Amino acid sequence: MSAVQPRVLVVEDEPAQREVLAYNLEAEGFAVSRAENGEEALLFVEEDAPDVIVLDWMMPQLSGIEVCRRLKIKPETRGIPVIMLSARSEEVDRVRGLETGADDYVIKPYSVIELMARVRAQLRRVRPAASGQLLEFDDIVLNGESHKVTRASADVKLGPTEFRLLSTFMEKPGRVWSREQLLDRVWGRDIYVDTRTVDVHIGRLRKALTQFGGSDPVRTVRGAGYSLG
Repeated sequence: MSAVQPRVLVVEDEPAQREVLAYNLEAEGFAVSRAENGEEALLFVEEDAPDVIVLDWMMPQLSGIEVCRRLKIKPETRGIPVIMLSARSEEVDRVRGLETGADDYVIKPYSVIELMARVRAQLRRVRPAASGQLLEFDDIVLNGESHKVTRASADVKLGPTEFRLLSTFMEKPGRVWSREQLLDRVWGRDIYVDTRTVDVHIGRLRKALTQFGGSDPVRTVRGAGYSLG
């Protein structure tokens, strides 16, 4: 099983545009969730936070601007990148969108190729390992492109699940991940795995990282989960 695909939430009330966006994102290797209005988008984010949100400004009832504002005032969702789509090309509108918290602003009609590049750029910021970047933590180096890990220059052989666990930890050192969060990120929400399985794979990761000596970098936080460092 390969790494769990980065997930993009497309929020667009026009069905044809929503499907074109979803089709192109899936062709780029993303998992895609679709929402046809602002209320549905907020529910999606609450249930399964995506890695990136592509959000249309002009929607009935709850506008994209209001959806963005609500996401950015909540600590648990403010870090999700939001790319705002809008037919409004005036500078004052772009400024308003960015001041509301949007991380990028794309004017309709847009180039699909350019939009895909902007999605990948936001992904590199929040999930660098998924975009093939090199991650380092103390003497541990993880190469997301070649799927190789070294510690103190020695090769560390990891299974695919342990590699995804380490990638998740190294993207956000110091963050405490609950077992449920690790299940969603590493195994995927659509796969049923018992939370005790997380402990088994954490044990394997620890054994692999300490096989040549060195302290155990994975910290158990009692009652909360696991953290790197």
